[in-house]
Amino acid sequence: NDLKHLVVDEDHELIYCYVPKVACTNWKRLMMVLSGRGKYSDPMEIPANEAHVAANLKTLNQYSIPEINHRLKSYMKFLFVREPFERLVSAYRNKFTQKYNTSFHKRYGTKIIRRQRKNATQEALRRGDDVRFEEFVAYLIDPHTQREEPFNEHWQTVHSLCHPCHIHYDLVGKYETLEEDSNYVLRLAGVGSYLKFPTYAKSTRTTDEMTTEFFQNISSEHQTQLYEVYKLDFLMFNYSVPSYLKL
Repeated sequence: NDLKHLVVDEDHELIYCYVPKVACTNWKRLMMVLSGRGKYSDPMEIPANEAHVAANLKTLNQYSIPEINHRLKSYMKFLFVREPFERLVSAYRNKFTQKYNTSFHKRYGTKIIRRQRKNATQEALRRGDDVRFEEFVAYLIDPHTQREEPFNEHWQTVHSLCHPCHIHYDLVGKYETLEEDSNYVLRLAGVGSYLKFPTYAKSTRTTDEMTTEFFQNISSEHQTQLYEVYKLDFLMFNYSVPSYLKL
């Protein structure tokens, strides 16, 4: 089950580890085009919710151990990473500030409010749809959270999702140079002549400025604890400690 984030395309011998909030919808669309044997030709024709249907993509955990080892040895393996706190703010904005994400409000929002908000109203406890960023951070650094269950994939660390210490990736793309790096991967896969990474609207994207703003209200103690949680992702993927942190 640890390998469920590794998407396999046998036709082009590719393995892509998807990381939520790092362009994974578009990369899943591309993998559907690549492994769909002609079923799709334009990634943007595939609705976003279709791209996240597990049955539409083959993952490495569906193979036997010898088959897994063979593919890990011979296929081109890649993943995309993003500045860890920017990814976290992106997850928070997407899952806790959008009214349509009721499943996240019910599953996590209610729990976060119950645990982190003193004198929460009955309505807030029932709806779970107004989690503050400070409460989300407090929930993430609470040892009880880690003991209770693994983090949701949207805020789980990249090293826990993709196991870069055990799997030797051929390419690590960066969200900061997403289109360039993605098209490079497609060229290496031999499909660059007819497949390009979809360009998409940047207006709602979480930026460095936004992230800085979100962290203004986080105490230095909580910032330090949160950095500890994501420290390996910062170090492994060569992201420096954000200048806005009061560590």
